[in-house]
Amino acid sequence: MNKTTVLLLHLLITSIAFSQNSEKAILLLDKVSTKMEAYQNMSIQFNETLSNEDAGIREEDELPMKGQISLQGEKYNLNYLGNTFIYDGKKLYVINNDEKEVTITEGDMNGEDGFIYPSKLLTFYREGYNLQMGDLKNIKGRKIQFVILTPMDSDSDIVKIAFAVDLKTLHLYKLIQTGSNGSITSFTITEFKSNQTLSNDFFSFNKEKYQKLKYSID
Repeated sequence: MNKTTVLLLHLLITSIAFSQNSEKAILLLDKVSTKMEAYQNMSIQFNETLSNEDAGIREEDELPMKGQISLQGEKYNLNYLGNTFIYDGKKLYVINNDEKEVTITEGDMNGEDGFIYPSKLLTFYREGYNLQMGDLKNIKGRKIQFVILTPMDSDSDIVKIAFAVDLKTLHLYKLIQTGSNGSITSFTITEFKSNQTLSNDFFSFNKEKYQKLKYSID
């Protein structure tokens, strides 16, 4: 067997292994997506941390930022950094409580600024990314499988995303996003509840309420 044949066989085996690994990653995320989308709604509390070695920002130097989000289909109600984001399936209402103002936009944000928006959380991986299985880790007694996503677009603001899955519950445990500027943003789910009793107007914007509170509405 000559060197050329050996090289071709090596490339073929590597290609097959890479493809199988990718298929396993897609299958796992599809299972997570299917299970979580089957819930009537989800209520999630999370911590966010940020680090950037080049900018001298270390994850352990700052307390994690806390947030809470409820999702039902594409609709969501997010409390984050003192602001409220309500998406009713058609319009996004951003309620800035410090400035006492409400900004209204048609449709959800599309993520062109390199951020994964809540309504896309369980489906964003299906287009525009190459997927590979990452490390399997034991974290606080839980088996956590990492899936690595890399954008197909070389000009993307996102360099890599690590999607961490709890293999017992098939729920998202953590999402780590690495930006082209060297920043690493981590979202860790600290509490998860499903099928909660929510009011009929939970994902609706109460214009009259905020008018009475003297908020400017744009």
